[in-house]
Amino acid sequence: MVLTAGEITRLIEADEVGWPGKLRGDGLLLCLGAPVQLLVATAPGAIVDLADQASINQLYQPPRKRWDSCEIPPGGMALCQVDQPLRLGPGQAGAIGTLSHLARVGLATHVTSPWVLPGWNGHLTLELHNVSPATLRIRCGMPVARLVLFNMDGSITHASAHPFYGGGGHLGSRYADEFPTHDYQG
Repeated sequence: MVLTAGEITRLIEADEVGWPGKLRGDGLLLCLGAPVQLLVATAPGAIVDLADQASINQLYQPPRKRWDSCEIPPGGMALCQVDQPLRLGPGQAGAIGTLSHLARVGLATHVTSPWVLPGWNGHLTLELHNVSPATLRIRCGMPVARLVLFNMDGSITHASAHPFYGGGGHLGSRYADEFPTHDYQG
């Protein structure tokens, strides 16, 4: 069941959900914060080995901790933390969706899995992808997405923050660190 603004407000007041930001309709308004981190273009034919963390890390420019605006070229991608921290209790989860105004100019704010699992505690990182034919300029503090919350059905066996995400600094993928090569090579 998707939670209404009234139920979200009640959960915040009861300290079951931590959110110091704004609501938009029946969801949390997600605004760009810091840092922002652009992905860099690789050489034509270059391969990023997803089993090698150093290879993955080559995709990213250094994070910009202080920024006012940033340009994402057509086909480009940037990672950006949400400006306000979020804390979900063990009974709530969420789904991130791009604001339709921005989707209509070609900005996608969460490329893959939109899910925020129970127990999340920290700053969300958005995956900003420019599918427009034009370069898009983003600005720190601008609203880009919203998080719709819902209650989980049944008991939650384990709710905790992800070990690699939610903290400051480098926002890029930690795939090879989380799933070492020896875990899936025979």
